[in-house]
Amino acid sequence: MTHRISVIGTGYLGATHAACMVELGHEVIGIDVDPAKIKRLADGDLPFYEPGLPELLRRSLATGRLSFTSDPAEVAERADVHFLCVGTPQRPGSNAADLRYVDAAIDSLIPHLRRPALIVGKSTVPVGTAQALAARIGATAPAGDGVEIAWNPEFLREGFAVKDSLEPDRLVFGVASAQAEATLRAVYADVIARPTPVVISDLPTAELVKVAANSFLATKISFINAMAELCETTGADVTVLSEALSHDSRIGGQFLRPGLGFGGGCLPKDIRAFMARAGELGVDQALTFLREVDAINQRRRARTVDLAREELGGSLDGQVVTVLGAAFKPESDDVRDSPALDVAASIHEQGAQVRVYDPQAMANARARFPMLTYAESVTAACADADLVLHLTEWAEFRALDPVELGKVVRQRKVVDGRNVLDVAAWRAAGWTYRALGRP
Repeated sequence: MTHRISVIGTGYLGATHAACMVELGHEVIGIDVDPAKIKRLADGDLPFYEPGLPELLRRSLATGRLSFTSDPAEVAERADVHFLCVGTPQRPGSNAADLRYVDAAIDSLIPHLRRPALIVGKSTVPVGTAQALAARIGATAPAGDGVEIAWNPEFLREGFAVKDSLEPDRLVFGVASAQAEATLRAVYADVIARPTPVVISDLPTAELVKVAANSFLATKISFINAMAELCETTGADVTVLSEALSHDSRIGGQFLRPGLGFGGGCLPKDIRAFMARAGELGVDQALTFLREVDAINQRRRARTVDLAREELGGSLDGQVVTVLGAAFKPESDDVRDSPALDVAASIHEQGAQVRVYDPQAMANARARFPMLTYAESVTAACADADLVLHLTEWAEFRALDPVELGKVVRQRKVVDGRNVLDVAAWRAAGWTYRALGRP
């Protein structure tokens, strides 16, 4: 059954969701306050990098069932199910989530809702947000109680967003009525039929699922990196330790890879906002462990800088250092809270000449860190380098030939911040190889 759907906010989450809803057979209108973004999307031009999404966007536009606007009245007229996909960044000067975009989106839509509709939140918000919005909508929307709110958290992984939208490992519907559940089941009918597990919950539980999942993943990453700190002190090898742990079915190997740690626009700000919300609710002690999770993650960046300095005789001043990677993860151009760029900037501040190369994130990196030098290829970045830092695990970097690369650098020294390069091959090619948590 085709539904008339709007997607409010056309950033990474919204643009992906809009195209995927068309793929599922629905009529979709996307809305954003940025006219330039709307025009680009309407022209089939994606303003960020995500594998497979440009093709899906153009295919969706070609069906005639996808359009974009900046007019909330048009959205209210044309759609009956409204997906809220705006950002919730960290509030300036605080760990709490900034809900200004959520509030602005709701406030712009409410006056135009003159018939029954379902607003479905996908944005990651502090628990309790949905109930507060429901009260506001019920009191001010022209359709009154005919407008209901539900929460359907997103679980997209950058680099796999299309697959995660069309073939999710679960769907969570936070609802307050059987009608809202029925509507969501109809919207996702093709996905559910695959089959995909569906979890039905109340609104607060649905809001907690995303931040709880991100907090667990962050904890697992920081746990193995805490083990790396111990391994560095004792001479043990954290990669072997991780492999041994991964064979335990209760633990598993996912997110147990030691290295530079996590970054991006979700995990860091989500765990901080989770701690802040717990404090507001008076249960901050329940999440005090997340402070150390965050601290361990930040220490890995500082330790990488220490390794670089150690390899160059105790000083970075005047040295030529190559940084391979700018995005916070491969298959993305997202540089928000990028560990790679954080390390690059720290090394630059200590007097090194830093050259950065990334397959997709160069423009975003330049905009955020204009003081760094950017190269157009691995070879150009590594020319006459005293040290190479591997900080984002792109396939292009993992496939590098250490013999050939050794011909362009000044010193064959590499720090593998992601613990994925072939140690034996690099050392056999004459490189001094260092990595976090390894002897």
